Amino acid sequence: MVASSTPQRPRPVYLALLGVIVVLVIVYLVWPAASQPAVPSNAAREPRTQAGRSGADAAASAGQLDVQLQALKQPPPIPDEAARNPFRFYVKPPPPPPAPPAAAPARVATPPPALVDPNYVPPPPPIPLKFIGTLEQGKRKVAIFSDGRGAPLYGKEGDLVLGQYKIVRIGVESVVMEYADGKGRQTIPMRGQ
Repeated sequence: MVASSTPQRPRPVYLALLGVIVVLVIVYLVWPAASQPAVPSNAAREPRTQAGRSGADAAASAGQLDVQLQALKQPPPIPDEAARNPFRFYVKPPPPPPAPPAAAPARVATPPPALVDPNYVPPPPPIPLKFIGTLEQGKRKVAIFSDGRGAPLYGKEGDLVLGQYKIVRIGVESVVMEYADGKGRQTIPMRGQ
C-alpha cells in the first residue's frame, strides 16, 4: 500500500455534520435566554425584624430615635437680607487680599533710536528653483531644475531660466545663478528629488 503525499480533501458528509453541530450549539446557547422571563435586578428584600435583639439593644435604638418636638415648634429665624442665601451649602469666598502698597511709578527706559542706513538696499529674494541634476550634451553641461509646479526646466551656462534667472556656472554639486539684471548672485546646491 502506497501513501500519497497530496493532502486529501474532507468529505462533504463531514462538512455537513460539522455545520449541523455548529447550528445546534448556537441554538442551545440562545434558546435558554429567550425562554426565561427577565428577572429584575432589584429583587424585593424582606423587611428586617428586631426579634433577635435583646432588650438593651432595643432601648438603645429607641433612644437614638428620640425626636425633640419642642425644637420644631420654635419660630424660624428672621431672614437677614444681607446674608440671605437660598442655597445653604454655598460657602462665602474669603475677602480679597489687601492691595499692595502703591510704589513709585517705574521709569520705562526708552530704547535708543535704531540706526537706519539711508543707503541700505535689501537683498533680492532667494531664487525659488531646486537644482536636481546635470546631464551632458557633447562637451557642454546642462543643468536640470524644478520649480515645484510641473515638468523640469533645463539650461546651459549663460541661459535664462523662466526668463529671469541667469545660469552663471554649472558645477558638480551646485549651480551659481543670478537675476537677469546681474544682481543677487546665489549658489544653489544639488538637492535631488
